[in-house]
Amino acid sequence: MKRRSFLTAALLLPAISGAFPAMAEPLSLSQISRYFNSFRTAEADFTQVNPDGSLSTGRLMIHRPGRMRFEYDPPDPTLVLATAGSVNVFDARSNAGPTTYPLSRTPLALILDDTVDLGRERMVIRHYEDGPTTNVVAQDPDHPEYGSIRLVFSADPVELRQWVVTDDMGRETTVILGTLRTGVTFGSLMFNLDVELQRRGLAVLR
Repeated sequence: MKRRSFLTAALLLPAISGAFPAMAEPLSLSQISRYFNSFRTAEADFTQVNPDGSLSTGRLMIHRPGRMRFEYDPPDPTLVLATAGSVNVFDARSNAGPTTYPLSRTPLALILDDTVDLGRERMVIRHYEDGPTTNVVAQDPDHPEYGSIRLVFSADPVELRQWVVTDDMGRETTVILGTLRTGVTFGSLMFNLDVELQRRGLAVLR
């Protein structure tokens, strides 16, 4: 699906010498969990590297628990909307409505929990330092076939810089974040699926 594969696939920060201060050891899982739990809302611009090597850009919005919105820059009208327990991919090539997946079957569900706890038993399968960054690879311990997510963090302060999601077919999509602005206020309809369906002239799901 190229760029449309984002949430069935998605962040990896390119290694740039001197971009971040060197770290003696990786950030702990409790530090990273506290970082996520320190905010409920956030937004950032992003650059996405698709499985075929092409690039897309857009804006990411997070509203924990369970809500996320990826808007792609014009002229691409693609939208990925996670809300009410589902992930909905609006593809401009389709007039039949979004392709929908259970949020619980995507690795991003792990960081959209009401309370993030990466130290929970069996959730994290790798946790390591890679130069100046900390990498955390996580997956649903009961359903590893759903795919995995690799989160990349800088330190001092702790900051999410990118992630790579590997989907159930082994495809990787990389998303590189700009500055993540936390504590932002979103309009009440930003994560409303029915509103998005109506805006696009599609039937409201019941």
